[in-house]
Amino acid sequence: MASLSVPSAPGINTPSTGTQRTRGTSAMDFKSATTGVAAKAMRNELNRMVAEVKDPLQKKVFDAEMQSFFSLFNRYLIEKAKHETIQWDKIRPLAPALVPNYSDLPEVTNDKSILDKVVVLKLNGGLGTTMGLSGAPKSAIEVRDGMTFLDLSVRQIEHLNEVNKVNVPFILMNSFNTDDETQRIIQKYANHNIQILTFNQSRFPRVGKESNLPIPRTATSSKSEWYPPGHGDIFDALSNSGLLDKLIEAGKEYMFVSNVDNLGADVDLKILKHLVDSQAEFIMELTDKTKADVKGGTLIDYEGQVRLLEIAQVPSEHVEDFKSIRKFQYFNTNSVYIHLPALKRVMESEGLELEIIVNNKVADDGTPVIQLETAIGAAIKHFKNAHGINVPRSRFLPVKACSDLLLITSDLYSLEHGKLVMNQKRMFSSVPVVKLGDTFKKLGNFKKRFRTIPNILELDHLTVSGDVWFGRGVTLRGTVIIVANEGSRIDLPDGSILENKLVSGNVSIIDH
Repeated sequence: MASLSVPSAPGINTPSTGTQRTRGTSAMDFKSATTGVAAKAMRNELNRMVAEVKDPLQKKVFDAEMQSFFSLFNRYLIEKAKHETIQWDKIRPLAPALVPNYSDLPEVTNDKSILDKVVVLKLNGGLGTTMGLSGAPKSAIEVRDGMTFLDLSVRQIEHLNEVNKVNVPFILMNSFNTDDETQRIIQKYANHNIQILTFNQSRFPRVGKESNLPIPRTATSSKSEWYPPGHGDIFDALSNSGLLDKLIEAGKEYMFVSNVDNLGADVDLKILKHLVDSQAEFIMELTDKTKADVKGGTLIDYEGQVRLLEIAQVPSEHVEDFKSIRKFQYFNTNSVYIHLPALKRVMESEGLELEIIVNNKVADDGTPVIQLETAIGAAIKHFKNAHGINVPRSRFLPVKACSDLLLITSDLYSLEHGKLVMNQKRMFSSVPVVKLGDTFKKLGNFKKRFRTIPNILELDHLTVSGDVWFGRGVTLRGTVIIVANEGSRIDLPDGSILENKLVSGNVSIIDH
């Protein structure tokens, strides 16, 4: 087993025998020394856990994961000691040439040969816990016409392959939380015209916030003591699994990556052609920011380099500036295109140093813990000719909550070969703003409270709060606000039509 080693932290000097430490040691020296001690303690704990794994194959995989984790943890300690933050006055919006509009890209006619070099990857590491499904992959949630996220993704790729007479592989990056159930689910696609490949992202140990030591004591400790370290782990996981090399050997050059719950993210020939023509090694899809997206990450120019800026990196005094739609017009959809040979080159030469996102959590026993995570978009700074593309909102249709589910299951959309298409009868290109209260948060409650999904073709804004129940065939238009006060219940009868109305707890209907 290769032992984990601690790179020497800046400012640490080992005095020779007989020398004495001078008085007045700086705070930086103290922090650096503390960093070295914490790193050594972590290294010892990880080495002990690796040494206890008996199966050679399992040990090799676990060792690679712990090496990756230790590298991230050590960098976290060093950056924390330096207390370096992004310098706001060096941030500039990207030049227009680095964010071309999708509508300005040339149409692709007959040249579809690029598809032979493409693979599609969906990030499939998340559970449906926020929507009330404990233990099930989010991709297994039924979202439209009895089809799950996974069903719709498979249908999209299958249609792409059939129409273009190609074989674009479909790859799922699972986590240790989703892999077992996903493997069971994908068996049903065995007779479909699609090649499905899977690999797992890494499994990293949660870290005690006070102790700076791993919470798990062994490689087989409870699942709750480990975490998947964000989608930025895709690069290490793809490489460690051997899949990156296999794809390149098979002649694959371009990988399209998106979240499994983004129903607007499909393979687009215009963007692929632009990727090739511009010789870009990394492209990120951005879309116009609205007031609902002000916390979303964005691309910036930082000292002449294209960088991803997340809200967690923004100094507190500049958070409102970050949210400004005027200064930062676009946000990251987390759909990216990566040139695979370039990825291999970067990983083998300089390596990928992605900005660390510190996620504070509380363990089941109440212990404060941290999770060190990274984002896939942060890799953009490592690639040549990297830039963004401003895509229409129709390419960003995520389902993060039941409010989103109401939109995509409504008459606003129809399904075409696994892709959601906006109803042409909708007079506005914008999507209504929908805010459902806590009584609709869980999927089971959502389904019970809507006997049928309302007609919302002419809806602009909907807010629902409290104990509210919808009958069949309800129509909502304009701005509708429905609030059932505590102890009250509102039942909307079958066939109700509400247009610019406020419905309060006593079920009075007044103009709004």
